[in-house]
Amino acid sequence: MAELSPKQHYLKHLGQLKNERTSFEEHWRELAEFIDPRSTRFLTTERNNGSKRNTRIVDPTASKAARTLQSGMLSGITSPTRPWFKLATPDPEMMQYGPVKRWLDVVMTRMNDVMNRSNVYQSLPIIYRHLGVFGTAAMAVLEDDEDVIRTHPLPIGSYYLSNSHRLSVDTTYRVFSMTARQIVMQFGLDNVSNAVRGAWDNANYEAWFDVVHLTEPNIDRVNGKLNSRNKAFKSVYFELSGDGDKLLREAGFDEPPILSPRWEINGEDVYGSNCPGMMALGTGKALQLEQIRKANAIDKLVNPPMVAPTGLKNKLINLAPGGVTYVDEVDATKLVRPAYAVSPQLNDMLGSIADDRQMIEACFFSDLFNLFSTINTRSMPVEAVAAMQDEKLLQLGPVLERLNDEFLDPFVDRTFNTWRAATSFLSLRKNCRALL
Repeated sequence: MAELSPKQHYLKHLGQLKNERTSFEEHWRELAEFIDPRSTRFLTTERNNGSKRNTRIVDPTASKAARTLQSGMLSGITSPTRPWFKLATPDPEMMQYGPVKRWLDVVMTRMNDVMNRSNVYQSLPIIYRHLGVFGTAAMAVLEDDEDVIRTHPLPIGSYYLSNSHRLSVDTTYRVFSMTARQIVMQFGLDNVSNAVRGAWDNANYEAWFDVVHLTEPNIDRVNGKLNSRNKAFKSVYFELSGDGDKLLREAGFDEPPILSPRWEINGEDVYGSNCPGMMALGTGKALQLEQIRKANAIDKLVNPPMVAPTGLKNKLINLAPGGVTYVDEVDATKLVRPAYAVSPQLNDMLGSIADDRQMIEACFFSDLFNLFSTINTRSMPVEAVAAMQDEKLLQLGPVLERLNDEFLDPFVDRTFNTWRAATSFLSLRKNCRALL
């Protein structure tokens, strides 16, 4: 049997990951339909799709609760207005040494500047919303020549995950679209397929092509070599329908560049097994039905179905306010009248709707995140506000522990390593210029 080429190996692995994810997709589609319609992308052809997607949503309580959760997690966990992480040395005693302490403070300041300058705080709310609604999220943290790092939250359905032996995500395959212009600008004209080159030469710059980006442990690395291809994790780009076994780029990282937190997992599951959106889905669907029935009941009350004598058939019946319909009948039962008495129990309907709304908001911790909106914190000491914030987040304890382990800690490490590499390169370039 012929040995598989690298691209064939990656495509085979991609097919296996697709099969593993299949059972989650129907559930994700339903969550999207009733809570967050524009967060999914199961097909690359869904890009720039401006058609209506919220046709199943009549009452947006669940969508608003998801918005509250994403805002609350951003402000409570990773607020851009205050430091939310600290750097430390493996040896705690070293942190008492003045120069080390000052160095850590300087690096923290620089890293905060990097995050504020990049699009990190635009991406984090999307990650929190995906976590709350779908139980799984993914964000690529890539090097950027202008801002040091650039983050890309990946749409639900566009990526495939696999766990390591430690049951933490270490492999991500994503399939997405790029225009011919984007591919050439990122990878260079010499590395693209004939199809992309043809589009470029013919000025079809906005022609779309499917691209695969994968990150996984580099099991073929050679210990001791320091080049990019012998890093702990490999990063590979290739065109899905490109020429033969040609790859767009092979590179490596010391840490995974795509981070994939899960809200809660069950056993060996790769994708999130439970989350607020999954808990609220049934109630959310019931709420839509109740709102439709309530509107239908009110419509029948205001504009009921009518009956009329056959003598009025094909004659003008004026049902407008103040309108007059002329009849010769004196029998009241033969006049235009409602077909049946409509007396909907609107109070009972409204009570049931209120209960469902409250249940959905409780699933998304809305009462928790709305705590500060009902308290005047301006007159409180900063320490008291911080203590309230910490106490509020304690209710998310298990979720926060997983978020720290799978997302925040790796994100800080990734940012630090990328910033350090960028500053080392700038220092090297500066020293080289000084020698000229």
